[in-house]
Amino acid sequence: MPPDSPFVPRADPRPEDAPWPSALWPVPVDTILAAGDVQLTLATGADAPELFEALDHDAVWAHMLGRPASPAGWVAALDTAPAIGRTPWTVRLDGAVVGTTSFLEVSPGNARLEIGFTTYAPSAWGTIVNPACKLLLMQWAFEVAGMGRVQLKTDIRNARSQAAIAKLGAKYEGVLRRYQRRADDTVRDTVLFSVLAEEWPEVKRGLEARVG
Repeated sequence: MPPDSPFVPRADPRPEDAPWPSALWPVPVDTILAAGDVQLTLATGADAPELFEALDHDAVWAHMLGRPASPAGWVAALDTAPAIGRTPWTVRLDGAVVGTTSFLEVSPGNARLEIGFTTYAPSAWGTIVNPACKLLLMQWAFEVAGMGRVQLKTDIRNARSQAAIAKLGAKYEGVLRRYQRRADDTVRDTVLFSVLAEEWPEVKRGLEARVG
């Protein structure tokens, strides 16, 4: 939009909205999510050595903050995650740890959360792991917790992540400018996507087809 163009306020796309209940939270500690050979469990300090071994690659952290320098660093990160509103999961493929992902920005009263802080070992890139994880996490969020919105964000420089999120069926919402600090202290623009409860059945069908 040119600078001198008048702003046109957006219309409410859901003027007949019915009341939406609060969402279930937190995730029960014994929750196990599985699809085929991919399994997610809530991360604990016992997972730290395997997480360090799987994810200690420069390419994994190119667009991420908070790289642990040792298994002990992973223990500290997992221990402090709840205090900053993050619920981390450990991702396994055929029983071997290949990554981690998290629920964050959780607002049970507003029935929304974010899936993020996702890192996979390079061996898992381009495989069934990411669509399986998103299927499992969104299925829990929408069908168990009763969320109305799941959002996903990524660095504007991370073209691979943007393409992967769009391929999930998430809707592009825009760019949050100068939103979040990078590891090198530059402040990134962040690309925002979301899936709403009304869109979930179609997104789920697409993910199930990919997971097979």
